[in-house]
Amino acid sequence: MTSRIIGTGSCLPETVVTNAYLSTIMDTSDEWISSRTGIRKRHLVKEETTASLSIEAGKKALAAAGVAAEELDMIIVGTLTGDYVTPSTACEVQAGLGAVNAVAFDINAACSGFLFGLHTVNAYIHSGMCRTALVIGAETLSKIMDWNDRSTCVLFGDGAGAAVIQADEKGLVTFDQGSDGEKGKYLACRDRTNNNPLVQSDKVLAYTHMDGQEVYKFAVTYVPASIQKVLGEAGLQPEDIKYYVLHQANLRIIQAVAKRLKVSMDKFPISLDHCGNVSAGSVPILLDEVNRKGILQKGDRIIMSGFGGGLTWGTCLLEW
Repeated sequence: MTSRIIGTGSCLPETVVTNAYLSTIMDTSDEWISSRTGIRKRHLVKEETTASLSIEAGKKALAAAGVAAEELDMIIVGTLTGDYVTPSTACEVQAGLGAVNAVAFDINAACSGFLFGLHTVNAYIHSGMCRTALVIGAETLSKIMDWNDRSTCVLFGDGAGAAVIQADEKGLVTFDQGSDGEKGKYLACRDRTNNNPLVQSDKVLAYTHMDGQEVYKFAVTYVPASIQKVLGEAGLQPEDIKYYVLHQANLRIIQAVAKRLKVSMDKFPISLDHCGNVSAGSVPILLDEVNRKGILQKGDRIIMSGFGGGLTWGTCLLEW
C-alpha cells in the first residue's frame, strides 16, 4: 500500500508586488532582480495570514479531490512562519475546515517542508494508521524579511499550496530526504532569545539572512544527486519523467539541475517568475498550477524536490 495525490489547491495573497515597485523603496531594479533570479513579482500578505492562506488552499484541494473535511485522518502543515508559536498552523486549519476527525501538526523543514510532510503521511498510510490526509506548504515570509536588505528580501513571497493524499495501490513510488545541520547557518532566522529572571533579552526579533553562494552550491550538488537516487531506485532514467516540480528558489538553480540531469528545461515548470520563493509553499503551489492546466495524465511520472533551510532536502517520485 502506498499513497496517491487525489486533489490539489493553492492560495496566493491578493496584493502583487512587482520588481518595479521594489525599485521605488530600495536600491534595486527589475533588471537586477530578474537577471539574477528569474523573479519579476511576488504576492505579499496584508490582511491574510499563514492560517487563512492554508485554509483556503485546503478547501480547494478537498473540493478537487471530492473529499469532505470530516474524512481527513491527518493534517500536516509545512511552515516556518506560523501565526502562533502555539497552536500550530495545522490545528488552525483543522478548526477552519471543520476536520473534526483529523490529528494535526506542523513540520518545520523550511523549503523542504511540503516534501517532509508528504513523506510523513505516506509512512502513516503505509503503516495502516491513516487513510486520507491533507498536506499543506504555507508561508508568510514577508514578515521575517529585512526590507532594507535588497540581497535577500526581493527573493521571497507569500502563499500556500495543498494536496489531499489517500491510500492507494499506486501513486508515490520512492523517496529521498536528508539534512545537513552543519550548513544551517547559511540560511537562518533566529527566534526569541533567552528571556527570564536570570537572563535579560533585548527583545529585538531577528530577520532572515542568507549566504546565497553557499545555498546555491548546496542546491546544485544535493538536488541532482537526490533525484538520481530516486530514479535509480525506480530503475528509471531522467528522460522517463514528464515533469520535475522543483522548489522555486532561483531560476539559475533550476537550470543547473536540468543541465546536470541532461534534461530539457521544458520538463521544469516555473512559477517563481510570478510567485518568488515561497519556501514550503513553492512546490505545492507549482504542482497545483500544473494540475489545473490539465496537462497531467493518469500514469504520468513526476518528480518533486524541495531544498533549503536546515539545510534540508526532500525528493519523491510519483505516478499521477
